[in-house]
Amino acid sequence: MMPDLSMERDYNQNPFIVIWEVTRACALKCLHCRAEAQYHPDPRQLTLEEGKKLIDDIAELDHPLFVFTGGDPLMRPDLFELARYAIHEKGLPVSMTPSATPRVTFSAVQKAKEVGLSRWAFSLDGSTAEIHDHFRGTPGSYRMTMQGINYLQELEIPIQINTTVSRYNLDDLPRIAELVKEMGAVLWSVFFLVPTGRGMVSDMISAEEHERVMEWLARLQREMPYGVKATEAPHYRRVFLQQKKLEAAESAAPTPVKRKDLLGRSPKGVNDGDGFVFISHVGDVYPSGFLPVKCGNVRASSLADIYRNSPILQELRDKSLLKGKCGACEFKQLCGGSRARAYAVTGDYLESDPYCAYIPKALRE
Repeated sequence: MMPDLSMERDYNQNPFIVIWEVTRACALKCLHCRAEAQYHPDPRQLTLEEGKKLIDDIAELDHPLFVFTGGDPLMRPDLFELARYAIHEKGLPVSMTPSATPRVTFSAVQKAKEVGLSRWAFSLDGSTAEIHDHFRGTPGSYRMTMQGINYLQELEIPIQINTTVSRYNLDDLPRIAELVKEMGAVLWSVFFLVPTGRGMVSDMISAEEHERVMEWLARLQREMPYGVKATEAPHYRRVFLQQKKLEAAESAAPTPVKRKDLLGRSPKGVNDGDGFVFISHVGDVYPSGFLPVKCGNVRASSLADIYRNSPILQELRDKSLLKGKCGACEFKQLCGGSRARAYAVTGDYLESDPYCAYIPKALRE
């Protein structure tokens, strides 16, 4: 029986979501790749037995949502054995984010359904092949993504679409939103670029553009049948709250709750290291895949010990330590700013998120 992820949990003790980079291997060359993926697996990556031990540790953290990522998870031959162990032996709700490559066959998708995968997430960074393939660095990626989505539809596996917002697709977002609707996805997860790995500051949109996109997403949430989630944009929670207050003041209809997208939707917001933890292909533990500050290694310590007791993770969960504008902000408990983006741009994960346009009340008065 799957755990009830709608129940609020104490993020000082247990994360809401754990992501494991099962391999760095991937056939794509995405412009923004956090992992700086490579064509062949790293010989140091966690073995099957080490992976099962990690899954044991994850289950001990009150059965969080568990995601296989990469690289490309399908480049790992024992992926479905690991998924079967996590789902059937440990009762974890499991999703994965494979790359759209020839490895996404009907047979692979069928195996995912047979082992009980809760959701399959594909990345879609453009409404056309021209935009998406440029971003993914691989001709034919758009076509393979659409083929994979057709397989998911045929086998009735819930679809999540991940889109990374950058200057390359900013004007294309409304068309992507319509495509997500047409394919019957349950969740659109919109990533706001962090300049780490291959991602560059020059690829990012401005702070003002971040704000406008988030305001648009908050409106879109009312109109679309799927859920909308923002990743590395905790200020979306502030924007969403402000939009709801505006609706109430204008007596507008409240935003409907989309029950079917609750997998992956925490009852309270997660942030880097605060309800969220990431394990690399070699077992290093990070606050997230976008915040490359090592907190320990699962080959040396249990994941529970690292998550609960790492000084870095404890700092990230203490909003009173935030500096600058984030530290002065009345929304810091709700939001807290992207710690990964603060680190990528300033070198200090407690500094203000430099891509938030909001001016706190304390600094306006």
